[in-house]
Amino acid sequence: MNADKVLKTVRLTEKANLLSAEFGQYTFEVFSSATKHAIRAAVEKTFKVNVTRVNVLHVRGKNKRGRAGRPSQTSDYKKAIVTLKAGDKIELV
Repeated sequence: MNADKVLKTVRLTEKANLLSAEFGQYTFEVFSSATKHAIRAAVEKTFKVNVTRVNVLHVRGKNKRGRAGRPSQTSDYKKAIVTLKAGDKIELV
């Protein structure tokens, strides 16, 4: 698989920044068809780092109320938390 068919975006949240600073873990939003092996290969190829572990989560969308009070829902997505080998880093800026 190509890396652009696996990785969507890097999730930059307070929790994700804390994980990357303390534990060397980075959070990516991935396509729903991506597997752990494909995610590992895409991150290693794209950022030239060594991946030691990949955790995958399916995040359900939240219930919302629209302007007229109609119920709606945000989109579901798949999230991957990638742990890098000690000493490796991804420069996101």
